Amino acid sequence: MPLMQNFHVQPKKTWRAIFFTNRRACSCHLQTSHSERFFCGKVETVEVHDPHYEPIISLPEQVTPTLEEDEDILFKMRAKLFRWARESDPPEWKERGTGDVKLLKHRENSKIRLVMRRDKTYKTCANHYLDTSMELVPNCGSERAWVWTTFADFAEGEAREELLAIRFLNSTNANEFKEKFCECQQMLKDQKAKESEIKTPTNNEEKSSKESEESSSTEKNNDDAEKTVEITKKLENLNVESSEPDQATTSEESKNTGDAKEQTKSNVEDSPEK
Repeated sequence: MPLMQNFHVQPKKTWRAIFFTNRRACSCHLQTSHSERFFCGKVETVEVHDPHYEPIISLPEQVTPTLEEDEDILFKMRAKLFRWARESDPPEWKERGTGDVKLLKHRENSKIRLVMRRDKTYKTCANHYLDTSMELVPNCGSERAWVWTTFADFAEGEAREELLAIRFLNSTNANEFKEKFCECQQMLKDQKAKESEIKTPTNNEEKSSKESEESSSTEKNNDDAEKTVEITKKLENLNVESSEPDQATTSEESKNTGDAKEQTKSNVEDSPEK
């Protein structure tokens, strides 16, 4: 016991100094978590037993998809979101969550949506597509808060019309959000214009194809009509030709019958009975 020996041998001043040095050493030991002990200026190493047991069953890491893998981040900033609760009496603004608000653009269909998740829980508090009809309005004249209306927000799982408000740390962040929001709306407008330009030539092609089909069908109908007229004429000619030999045979028959009658008369006159 080195401390007790020092207590009896050394005077009070040195005892106090040793006590405080030991106390500091113990506090240093707790802070640094080294496996060493300090007694009277001496260092004693102590073996620390740290057993390690490998798990019997190894569980693989599960990757939960966020459905943001096929999208590019156009804007990301920390903010606080509110919703206008119409169901409460009286209606009031209620906080929905604090986290990072994102503007995401899909790589294939080029659609842009606004997504916001709560901190730690990562539960969605805003999830809707951007539309050109949306308009950001300052909330009560504040320079760092905006209000807008969405007709289909899927934060709760079902599409609901919501009046949302977002508040940023300062006015510069709020202005950056508005600029990016308007820029995304302009991108959507340009995309719609391109789609309409692409659709118009296809419509013209469809019209031309329909006209060609109609013209071909009319030509076919005309050809069929001409063929039917020709066939009817041929049938009429055949009927006329078939009627002429019938008249000739009837005339010959009538002649033959007349000759036969004359012969019978002459035979009767020449008979010996008369």
